[in-house]
Amino acid sequence: MNLFIEYIIAALLLLGAVFTLVGAIGLAVLPDFFTRLHGPTKATTVGVGAMALASMMWFANQPMGTGFVEILIMVFLLLTAPPSANMMAKAAMHMEVPKVGNTRGDPWGQ
Repeated sequence: MNLFIEYIIAALLLLGAVFTLVGAIGLAVLPDFFTRLHGPTKATTVGVGAMALASMMWFANQPMGTGFVEILIMVFLLLTAPPSANMMAKAAMHMEVPKVGNTRGDPWGQ
C-alpha cells in the first residue's frame, strides 16, 4: 500500500476519534437536553463518517475488494441522524422540557 494513502487513513482515523470524543464529552458535560443533543448528532456523525471513510479506503487497497458495507453505514448514518435529532428536539419542545437560563432563543414563544 502507498505510504501517502496510509497517512490519509491515519489522519481520517484520528479526525474521527477526535470528533467522536468531543461528541461524547459534550453529551456528558453540557447542561440541558437541547445543548446535549448537539454532541452525539453533529460531532459523532462527522466522527463515524471519517472512520468509515478510512475503513473504506483501507479495504479498497486490499486484495479482498472495496468496502461496500462502509458506504451503506455512511448513507444510513447521514439519512437517520439529522431527522432523529430533529424529532427528539420537537418532542422535547412539545413536552416543554426545561432549558437552562443562558440558552439562547425561545422556541416556545413565551
